[in-house]
Formats: sequence, structure tokens, C-alpha cells
Amino acid sequence: MKKREFKQEKQIRSKAGNAKARSGKHAGKEKFDAAYYTEKIRAALTRCGKKPIGAKELAAKCRSQRGASDAYAAALGALVASGEVVERKHTYVGAAESGCFKAEVTRLSRTFGFCKRLEDETEFFVPGKFLLGAMPGDQVLMRPIPSRTGEPEGEVVSILVESPAQLTGMIVEEDKHCYLLPDTMSKSRISIAHSGNYAFAPGDKVLAQISHRGTRHAEHRARILFSYGCAQQAASCAEAVIAVSGIPTEFPEEVITQAEKLALAGVQPADLVHRMDLREECIFTIDSAESKDLDDAVSIQRRGEGYRLGVHIADVSHYVRGNTPLDMEALHRGTSVYYADKVIPMLPKSLSNGICSLNPGEDRLAFSAIMDLDKEGQLRAYSFHKSVIRSRVKGVYKEINTILAGTQTPEIAEKYAEVTESLLLMNELADKRLADRDRRGAPSLDAPESKLILNEDGVCVDVQPRTRGRSELLIEEFMLLANESAARVAREKSIPFVYRVHENPSPEKLERLEEVLNRMNIPHPVLDEVRPCHFAQILKNAKDSPLLPALNNLLLRSMAKAKYAPTPIGHFGLALADYTHFTSPIRRYPDLAIHRILSDVVLGYSKDWFDKRYAAFVQHASERSSAAELRAMTAERDCEDCYKAEYMLAHIGEEFDAVIASVTDFGFYVELPSTVQGLVHVGSLPEGEYTCDGVIHLTEQRSNTVYTVGQAVRVRCDKADVNSGNIDFSLVTD
Repeated sequence: MKKREFKQEKQIRSKAGNAKARSGKHAGKEKFDAAYYTEKIRAALTRCGKKPIGAKELAAKCRSQRGASDAYAAALGALVASGEVVERKHTYVGAAESGCFKAEVTRLSRTFGFCKRLEDETEFFVPGKFLLGAMPGDQVLMRPIPSRTGEPEGEVVSILVESPAQLTGMIVEEDKHCYLLPDTMSKSRISIAHSGNYAFAPGDKVLAQISHRGTRHAEHRARILFSYGCAQQAASCAEAVIAVSGIPTEFPEEVITQAEKLALAGVQPADLVHRMDLREECIFTIDSAESKDLDDAVSIQRRGEGYRLGVHIADVSHYVRGNTPLDMEALHRGTSVYYADKVIPMLPKSLSNGICSLNPGEDRLAFSAIMDLDKEGQLRAYSFHKSVIRSRVKGVYKEINTILAGTQTPEIAEKYAEVTESLLLMNELADKRLADRDRRGAPSLDAPESKLILNEDGVCVDVQPRTRGRSELLIEEFMLLANESAARVAREKSIPFVYRVHENPSPEKLERLEEVLNRMNIPHPVLDEVRPCHFAQILKNAKDSPLLPALNNLLLRSMAKAKYAPTPIGHFGLALADYTHFTSPIRRYPDLAIHRILSDVVLGYSKDWFDKRYAAFVQHASERSSAAELRAMTAERDCEDCYKAEYMLAHIGEEFDAVIASVTDFGFYVELPSTVQGLVHVGSLPEGEYTCDGVIHLTEQRSNTVYTVGQAVRVRCDKADVNSGNIDFSLVTD
């Protein structure tokens, strides 16, 4: 080391030591470690603000010493890798100072992509030249750039965390070479790394692994891991969706063994100790005809002028104890997944369809919510009990609807003779509960659901709107009541709990909603301090408008996503202060979790016990359950899209009545009476100059032709791609 450099280092160390002494800390030889340089770099970049600083100048400002160069480099590298510092062409700037933010790549096409800001989930358009070869699932550092459309636009500055890069797609052949067309990278193709024999063919749906990354997507290479079969078969595509979603389909051997042992033991006399014996009560289940995992049953009695309602839920927590292999697997899955005619259960079938299912004529362990209501249907008292029940009948929604409508056949009347009186009393109570829901202003916001009809080969041959009859509404209302009562118990006792919460809409979304309502000319209250009744009033004001379906979707998008949380902040959509999920422990982990907590409430444990045992658990269970729910819902929706496209394959060239559901810059989406949706691309419309107001109108400027949300149109199905789930229509004109 030169004398000048040695002298400079001595001076720096001396000053650092003096500073420590002045601050009352231990004075001594300063260690120039990575932590020291991390703070130095942060301070230097903060002083520079938005101005990038060169590598040499930054090192000088941080007084990086030759003997500590490794520590300085490690500190700078870690800050760049974490996204806190941005590096471009050997210059550095603080991410916060430069306006950069962390985001996740959500989807790509050949010439552009989309990223979602992690902080608030705002979606940004990214031109292809600014993607840096990022893949879907990558966490990236982004900066906003000027937008020509007014929509958020940005560029990828660096890739912070590469996704595992497993993806699904379709094999295509071009010039005797096979390529992968990834599902999340529209019109992009990736070369396949050949290193042996592969069991795939052009047109197959496959699972692939990115084996090499370049700085551009064209430089990536993929290795094929598995072929699901033909990409134009919905079953193959759905299987791929489930796989890439990370949803487990097979149970570990130890989990199956534990479940089968429990199921084989059945209900033992020891299990009935300290349980309320309700086997002589008129208790029965009401569910769909195909349901096999029956986790809720109901009973009712007249009590004076009021009612005693029983909601009896399978006591899954008796069998699935905490921290066992069964419990860990249930937490990992989080929920059962349903698509087409398939079920991926949260628990092995020996439990879900066996010992836990409230099958008729069999003794079953239950957790009963007993609720007393007055003559107006208002909840006056509630209690929870471990019980044993024996269901009288497996009720089916469709059949019970005929009883409530007075149109039942003699066969149905005979089947339900033992429970008909209870059904009619339940119907009476349901009237009062539904009226109460209207009084408290709970908006009736329901996304339309689809029913997929498959043939014996598993091919979708029909799509129908799923309708809800009187018995569905009745059961839904009783389950809501039990869920609310369970949440009230937890709040009253101030114990750790997993609540189902739904936050109020954000001010930004309300501002956007108010703007759209004004453009739709729909009367509405001031939304500054929004309440659920305001949304209900908006729907009432538009009840005769053709815009009602679009408005329903708009209000749904304006609301926050419901989730699980340990803090009881209420449920906006249901207009309830207290709410949880208690009624489906066979298929939802949060329900199982709170059964465990309520079991200890029944046993009378102290608040200290709950705090010590459950405080950390409810936080973890809430986060994991919310993530699992989102994963399942996304996969179910994607699978459904594939089956709908498969159905439309048989109807290419046919014409349909439809309604415009939404408008975009590139056309408009239509919805058929069957609930099938597809795109009418602007390129298929008469030639012209089209502009979209982003709300309800797509207008051709020269002819002033306007396409409006809610407008009835006639369309022809031109294309259905099962692989992507996309359906294309064209407008039929006279």
C-alpha cells in the first residue's frame, strides 16, 4: 500500500473512531464490513437524489478502501439485487429517488407485456424492447415511462428474482423444427433444447422448464418435461392449468395412511363423551345431487313465536389434529378445487366422502351452532356444542325447490315426508332473514356462474347458466347466520381468530366508479363515505337498465377482494360487522382452523391459553388460506375457459344472440345467454377509425356508429382455441 493511501486510511479510521466516542459508543478500530458500506451507499445516493452517480464517484463518496473492496462490492451488489439501488451503464441511483418500484410480470405477448406493481397491484403495460427478457412470475424493478394512451406504462430496469420458469404451452412445428408457444406469452415462441427422445408431438399441450435465459425472449431455451396430450382437448388443458398452478393432486403416503386409519375406526363410544346427542332430532342435509362431501346439515324448531335453528357442521377437527401430516397437507392445499366434473379435495376421500361426510342414516360427529331467533327473524342468542347427529335424508336442491313451490311429484313428497314440516318452517324463517338482509343494505352482487355439461368422454357438450333456487338461498342464509355467530363468539371473548373480512372500496376506486356512473347516467348517492347500502341503491336505480349486468361487474371490480385475516374489520359485501367461515371444514382450511379454536372455547380455556396457542397460528393460517383461495379461484376460472372453448368448437360458423359485456381499444367482449364470452375484434368490424371511452362506448368516428355496453347484438362464432380458452366472434350485420 502506498504511503498516501495508508495515511488516508488512518485518517478515516481515526475519524470513525472519534465519531463513535462522541456518540457514547465503544471507541475502537472501525470495521469496514458490508453493513458499514450499505449505510454509506444509501446515504450517498440519497444526497444525489434523482441524479445517477458513476461507479468511481460513488466509491469515492463512500470512501471505499482498497482493503475493504470486497465488503463494498458485496454491499453494493446486495442493494442492486434487492432492487433498492438501480444500476444502468455503470451508474447508480436509489430506486426510491428514481421513481422505481417492484413488480411482477403477469403475462407477455411477442411485442409487449404486463407487470403488476406489488404495492397496490396496479397493472403496467411494458413495450417488448423494455422487458429485458423477463418471464411471467419474475419479480422485477420497474420505472414508469410516458404513456400515449394515459394508461400506466413502464420499463423493466432489472430482474430481481427469476421465477422457477416452469410453464405450460403448445408445441408448434415450423420448417421441421418444433417450438414452444407458452400460454403466458401470446404469439411468442421459445426454442426447444434437444438432448434426447421426447414424448411430444406438434399440437400437444406440454409442461416445460426454461433451461437457458437470454437477454431477449428469442434467446431463451426450454426443455419439455411432460405432455398432457392434445391442446384442443379441455381435459388436457385443465390438467396443465392445475399443474402449473402448483395445486397438488396426489396425497403423500403417510397422509393417506393416517386418514384411512381414522376412517376405519369409525365413530367410537369414547368419541361421544361430553357430546350433545342430537340423533333423535330432525336433522338433514341439503346439497347438489352430485355432492359427496356433505359437511353441513340443518334443523329447526318452533320456539314460542320464534325459532330455534340448528346448523350442524362435520367435526373435522376431531379427526384432523394440529401439526399432524393430515393437518400440514390440508394447510398446504388450503381448499378443495372444483372444475368441470372434477374435484381435487383438501382431505383424502376416506375422510371427505367418508367418516366426515354427514351421510344419511349414519352416526356422525358434528359441531353444532344453535341459534334462537325472534318472530321477526332477528338473532337473539347463540351457542356452540360438540354433538353427534344422524341425518334423516340427503336433500337435493332441485327436489326441495319443488316442495317449496308446491310442485313436487308423489315420489319426492314421499322421500321428504319426514322433513317437509321442517322445510316449510325454514322457508318461513328464510323470508324474514332475506328481508333483514335487504334492510341492512347488503348489495346483491353475484358474478354469473356457469354449469358445464360433459359427455361420457369428458368433452364439454353444453354450457348453461347456473341458477339458484329457493332452497339454495335458504341454505346460504342459514350458513351466513352460523358464520356470523361464530365470529361474534371470538370477538366477544377477544381471542385470536381467523375472520373473513372484506374492506371498504379504496378512495381511488370509488372516484373511478363515480366517474363511470356519471357517464352511464345512473343516479347514485355521494360515495365519499361509502356504505354497503349505497351499492344496493345503485343497483336498484339501474334495475330496468340494459346496463345492469355491466354495472354489476363494475361494482364487483370496485370492491376489495375478500380475504382471511386475524383482525375483525367487518365484511362490506355482506354488510356485517362480524364474519368468518365456519361451515365448510371438509373443503376449506380456515373453517377447520376456527373449529379448533372454538373447540377450546367449548372446553372453557382461559384467554391466556388462546393467546399463547393461537396468536401466531391465526396470522399464518390467514395468509396461507388467502393465497390458496386465490390460487384455486384462478385455476378454476382458467379451466372453465378451456371447457367453454371446447364447447364452442362444435359451433364454429353458427350465429348467436349476445349482449356487449365490455368495450376495449381493440374491440368489445360479448356474452351469450349460456354465459360463454368472447371477443369481437375491431379488425372484424367495418373498416374505420375506432375510439373507446374506456367505459361503455366504442365509436367509429366517420360513421358515428356506436357500440354500447348492454347493447343486444347478433354474432357468429369464428374461432375457439381450447389451448388458450379464447373465443372469437364477428358481428352479423343485415
